[in-house]
Amino acid sequence: MDWFPLLNSLRVALISTCITFFLGILAAYYIARAPRIAKGLLDCVLTLPLVLPPTVVGFFLLCVIGPKGPIGSSVLGVFGTALTMRWYSAIFATVIVTFPLMYRTARGAFESFDRTLIYSGRTMGCSNTYLFWRVMMPNCRQGILAGAVLAFARALGEYGATSMVSGYIPGRTATISMTVYQLWREGNDALAYRWAGINLLIAFVVLAAVNLLEHKHKTPRKRKARG
Repeated sequence: MDWFPLLNSLRVALISTCITFFLGILAAYYIARAPRIAKGLLDCVLTLPLVLPPTVVGFFLLCVIGPKGPIGSSVLGVFGTALTMRWYSAIFATVIVTFPLMYRTARGAFESFDRTLIYSGRTMGCSNTYLFWRVMMPNCRQGILAGAVLAFARALGEYGATSMVSGYIPGRTATISMTVYQLWREGNDALAYRWAGINLLIAFVVLAAVNLLEHKHKTPRKRKARG
């Protein structure tokens, strides 16, 4: 059994989650403080990949990073490297698809944060950078970590957008989801069931981790309420 689809899926999911983690937190932090009209407009734009069909996201991405796209043609002309039909092409797709999950979860955590702690810290002379990393982030860590786990799970199971930009090349671009589809097309149901079972097991572990994070987030609040 070739384990490349699993290793490639984990590689793509981990890299895209790291990128989405920081981009989502950055966008959520500033948009949560934006005026109401600007917040609503930006929220619609950044959340759009969550409601669009993944194949549509992949099509728009191809128009940008494909050989004839503005970015893809420039990179191909300067470096001689194509941004599509490579293993790393899936990272572009998974970052776009998973970004709304990380962004909305982080924004919800920031908006529920008690900002009186920030105001108190400012009266003590603390900088905004210090307050963000030492006060806000520790208090919002459960929600942010839950968003990162959900983004990882979504990246691991992404098919539509990644198949558009990276295709299915055994040993080079294959992921679990694309392998299951290809095996089904070939009539190899036994091996397709194995890969589907592996994906199901990983998804179960990820969801269990999210539930554990939510439980830890709610337990301290209950204790404070009783106290």
